[in-house]
Amino acid sequence: MIHSQGLAYCYPGGSELRFPDVQVPQGAVLLLSGPSGSGKSTWLALVAALVAPSAGVLQVAGQDVTGLRGAAADAWRAGAIGFLPQKLHLSEALTVQQNLAMAQWAAGQAEDAAHIHTALAALGVAELAKRLPGQLSGGQAQRVALARAVLLKPQVLLADEPTASLDDEAAAQAVGLLLATAALHSATLVIATHDARVTALVPLTADGQVGFQRLSLVREQLSKA
Repeated sequence: MIHSQGLAYCYPGGSELRFPDVQVPQGAVLLLSGPSGSGKSTWLALVAALVAPSAGVLQVAGQDVTGLRGAAADAWRAGAIGFLPQKLHLSEALTVQQNLAMAQWAAGQAEDAAHIHTALAALGVAELAKRLPGQLSGGQAQRVALARAVLLKPQVLLADEPTASLDDEAAAQAVGLLLATAALHSATLVIATHDARVTALVPLTADGQVGFQRLSLVREQLSKA
């Protein structure tokens, strides 16, 4: 669940970005669209408690995140948020399994090889566990990063520009994979993108889903504080 009202973020330079109110039920899908610079990444950072809002109400997965800071924010994020960044940030020096184990370690958990295997198998990449990221194709790396994002069964899954630099077929596969994985874990899914192709790939309604919503951000929402 994501609920916001009067949400705003003030940049260090003094400009304030104000966001539309949203009410996204648990298990629903939100397509966050808009051109580069419209505030999509900032909105994701607010939802993940990576930055603090300057005004407004923001509740994510039943938690008021407006006051979360430091270690408390880190601990909450590890358990509640799964994040698929545009740059996948897989450590080149670690195997696929070790990259996923890092998510467990960051959450204060011991490495659970069986759980890692299950997460990789669900995305069809279990046989890659011993490989290094440099030995993976782009599609394989994205599946590994998605397995890492959902490893701890987050309530909210955030995907930042997941179709960037992908051809039409790969983009359709990436979006389909996100939808299926979020549904499998009953996670609220947010896809942030400026890729016009994604709009056609995310239906307004679908069987077995709580619902789909679309939120478009525009540059004009940026105003002086």
